[in-house]
Amino acid sequence: MEPESEASKHEYPAPFQVEAHDHIFEFLPDGVHRYDALLAMIDRAESSIDMFYYMFQDDSAGQIVRDKLVAAQKRGVHVHLVVDRFGTDAKENFFQPIVDAGGEFAIFNPRWSVRYLIRNHQKITVIDKKTAVLGGFNISDHYFKPPEDNGWADLGVLVHGPVVKDVCKWFGELSSWTENPKAQYRAIRTMVRDWDPGEGPVRFLVGGPTRIPSNWNKNVKQDFAKASRLDLVMAYFSPPRSFRRLIRKIAKRGDVRLIMAGKSDNGATIGAARATYGALLRAGAKVYEFEPCKLHMKLIVVDDLVYFGSANFDHRSIRVNMELMVRIESPEMAEKVRAMIDTMQADSTEVTRELHRKRGSLFSRFQWYLSWFLVSTLDYTVSRRLNAGL
Repeated sequence: MEPESEASKHEYPAPFQVEAHDHIFEFLPDGVHRYDALLAMIDRAESSIDMFYYMFQDDSAGQIVRDKLVAAQKRGVHVHLVVDRFGTDAKENFFQPIVDAGGEFAIFNPRWSVRYLIRNHQKITVIDKKTAVLGGFNISDHYFKPPEDNGWADLGVLVHGPVVKDVCKWFGELSSWTENPKAQYRAIRTMVRDWDPGEGPVRFLVGGPTRIPSNWNKNVKQDFAKASRLDLVMAYFSPPRSFRRLIRKIAKRGDVRLIMAGKSDNGATIGAARATYGALLRAGAKVYEFEPCKLHMKLIVVDDLVYFGSANFDHRSIRVNMELMVRIESPEMAEKVRAMIDTMQADSTEVTRELHRKRGSLFSRFQWYLSWFLVSTLDYTVSRRLNAGL
């Protein structure tokens, strides 16, 4: 194992903005800026705040966001918060002040049943039905701290434009299912299956436990099939075989750069990613592991297309979890996002074929493939607890 880089050496890129197709996208790669922007938006809300988060924790950041929501409700802004039970450690009484102030609160999968098997990994904030904040970050201290405090490297994007209507529509369907005690598992599968993102240059894509590939799954697969360049930053990387094959094909006909996690709260996810490196490197892909702090970003740039949102590039996010991704056709955005990725590459360790062979002792490879089984077959929480000594 190489020595870890000092966290203080890495500085997150400054926020940047791109206009595309009657939309404005403001990228917030810095956790401190992201947190300040979220709080400022809550303070400025005039009519409504709709939020869904996989993880909403009872810590300093969570308490401040909750209190801001309570204050907004008291000044007449309608607050509607939904959280995933599996991801959220905060107890129901933590959210009671929102309800007491007149707001709405619900838990996705509040009790044991077949519907409890669904993990809703999405992260959504919509202010006044006009501005959305999307990305991979949750409401927890970890996602807003700087690298020197071992914060998670993540991304939030402020979105202004017509696609916000789709986000609002999706949130409405999601919250209606959540708040219906008789809602069936098959209903949410139908909801995901029937979601139509359209064919435009800006698409709001969703994923979930459908029998057929979701629109998130289909769109990224179609784009990979004809791509000549791929830059991917991904916290958890253990995709199905068909996606790995597509990435290798891109590498053979063009350029592939993968920024993976060098640190994580779940060592098994790093082991699972390393189990894929050999074939990717032989195909010509460039693989890097981000060292300054834990990586939680979910970002794909394929030719002149950019994807951002909540989905990791693994079995669960592609085929099982409830996820959201935004797809934008924009050469300018692709260029600016790749420039941001350049700064991450500079603070990453390149995994060459020689380094991969050096790491890959018989025992290490056993750990990697055991990790692959844990994160691909079992739930992440199970793998985090077992962790295979990684």
